[in-house]
Amino acid sequence: MNLDDKKQETTDHKKDDKSEYMDNMMPNIDIKSIEAEIQSLKKELDDEKAKSLDYSKKIKYLQAEFDNYKKAIDKKVDDYRKVAAESLIIELIDVFESLEKCIKDWTSTKEEERLKGINLIYDQLKKILENNGVTEIECIGQKYDPFTHEVVSVIEDDQKEEDTIVDIVRKGYKLNSKIIRCPLVVVSKKRDKEVNNNV
Repeated sequence: MNLDDKKQETTDHKKDDKSEYMDNMMPNIDIKSIEAEIQSLKKELDDEKAKSLDYSKKIKYLQAEFDNYKKAIDKKVDDYRKVAAESLIIELIDVFESLEKCIKDWTSTKEEERLKGINLIYDQLKKILENNGVTEIECIGQKYDPFTHEVVSVIEDDQKEEDTIVDIVRKGYKLNSKIIRCPLVVVSKKRDKEVNNNV
């Protein structure tokens, strides 16, 4: 037996030892089934990656669609505001022209005629406000409400219930049901008992 034959025999013996070792360590494992399982898992992973990429594209598409929809709605709201403002301005032009005519005729008309002209303009403006949902907030005789009224002064009055509104310094208004300007009011307050006893 020469040296090459001995080397070959040693190598074959080592291979047999490795196979035997692998067989002893994993006696019931089928390498081919493991490789098939690995390939199956790789395919599933690739499929999931493809789905994830598809979902990502769909999300980007939906986001772009939503942004376009939002822009379209914002434009419609802006257009609606312009149309609403236009119709209000057209109504106000009539009042403006009535006021202009009243000023022009002021010196040539009698006081009674002037008053009629001013009342006509007042009625026109009031109607425009009402037609657009503006109403005056009723106050006198009502109980003070901190969410509706703003107190600018307090007067002592034993005849009135505490916090009753007795005067209006500036009127308040609602647009539909929303307060757009709080009324400035004067409310009543009972006199201090000590002051009453000393008098």
